[in-house]
Amino acid sequence: MLNIDFSKLDGVVPVIIQSASSLEVLMLAFMNKEAFELSIATGYVHYFSRKRNKVWKKGESSGFLQEIKEIRVDCDSDSLLFKIHQVGGAACHEGFSSCFFRVVKDGDVVVDGVRVFNPKGGY
Repeated sequence: MLNIDFSKLDGVVPVIIQSASSLEVLMLAFMNKEAFELSIATGYVHYFSRKRNKVWKKGESSGFLQEIKEIRVDCDSDSLLFKIHQVGGAACHEGFSSCFFRVVKDGDVVVDGVRVFNPKGGY
């Protein structure tokens, strides 16, 4: 039986989002129980925004939806890994395929990626 422990971080769990095809880590976000249940019910990833204090569907305004291919639960049942198909090719609101497009090299942060879309055009 699936029993995710939402009690440790004020009702949310961290969720790693990974491309099911390339295995690239696309983003890290948070889910509460409602977001998790909506994700299971719809087949598309929903998150809990700690800043806005509400559940939202990834891609609801941009069209950059995340279709769930597999869900993994860690050994403590308090972290999740979602393998997804990223519709539109970009998970990051800054236009990159991954939110992890910056690399630390020799103490500096450099961009390591190509923008999929221009974020000024509306995400």
